[in-house]
Amino acid sequence: MTAQPKRTLAHPLSGADPSTLIRALTANGGVDRASLLRLAGIAGSVVGRLPFSALERVYAGLAAPKRLDPPPVFIVGHWRSGTTHLYNIMAKGDFAYVPPIATGLPWDLLLIGGLFRPLLEKALPKGRAIDNVAVTPDSPQEDEIALASMTTLSFYHALYFPRRFEDHLKAGLFFEGVEDERVAAWERRVRHLYAKLVLAQKGRRLLIKNPVYTGRVAQLSRMFPGTKFINMVRDPYDIFVSMRNFYARLLPELALQDHAHVDIDRAVLTVFPELMRRLRADRAGLDAGSYVELRYEELDADPLETLRRAYAALDLQGFETSIDDFRRYLDGIRSYRKNEFRMPPEVIELVNSHWAEEIEALGYEVRTPA
Repeated sequence: MTAQPKRTLAHPLSGADPSTLIRALTANGGVDRASLLRLAGIAGSVVGRLPFSALERVYAGLAAPKRLDPPPVFIVGHWRSGTTHLYNIMAKGDFAYVPPIATGLPWDLLLIGGLFRPLLEKALPKGRAIDNVAVTPDSPQEDEIALASMTTLSFYHALYFPRRFEDHLKAGLFFEGVEDERVAAWERRVRHLYAKLVLAQKGRRLLIKNPVYTGRVAQLSRMFPGTKFINMVRDPYDIFVSMRNFYARLLPELALQDHAHVDIDRAVLTVFPELMRRLRADRAGLDAGSYVELRYEELDADPLETLRRAYAALDLQGFETSIDDFRRYLDGIRSYRKNEFRMPPEVIELVNSHWAEEIEALGYEVRTPA
């Protein structure tokens, strides 16, 4: 059994509804004995919020918009490709986004979310576990964590219930083996969450960042006609070593079951090319002016000019009126130091043996092991 580390956060499933929690536990055979106390905390939160969650569903049904106009802007790209950096900058503009309260309490963000916000703010870590990027009460978050508390069809359930790690990975990322009814239910949850986010943030255009959506561009275009996409691209070698750290940090923090058997390298090596393949197929059917690709290296070197180019390519309004806010944010993170990872020859050889075609397709050079 994997030794249980000291967890720093309440488990994200504490924000789930009873149906999602029960289905997750039933489908995955419960949790390990070492996680029973944590499960008790999750269950207590779920049951305690029942009347408030029911009231919010009624309120959201009456007050939330039935259609998102203008449609959302999605930031996609494989994990660790710079999507968070771009998201943090753009969120300083005139966008609605996913605040921490929505990831923690997706069913309750409109009503009791405001009441619990001071407590949640105190519980926030100073930085993300995977890279120490600062987390504040207004830091934009991925919607995937919120959706993992609203449906069992989420990538994060691979991290919560790693006994069925590969099954959850395939279902949560690519809908493999998933019935149409479950996909339709997932879409309803997405629309419900997005409508509440827009309502809570005074009708502003919604900005969403989620690497999972790199393989769902066509689906999201169908769900939200006229939506825009920004795809972040980064050197695949850097992505690989950073993803090793991603899983190594998150599994001990989030897993409710033993995860010693999880083959992290296999997961990273198989998911990346499949996401890229699906993205290439989907973007071919997009209308002109709805998709732009940015490179992490360009965003890192000259963020404002790179952002200006993205706004122009997608015909987004508000760059000039928000540029001072962008500058203030960028000035405030000048002292941030990115994680640095070793790139030994065996890692280069491993990546080359699986991703050589993708590396060239993305315009990067295939490295020779030193």
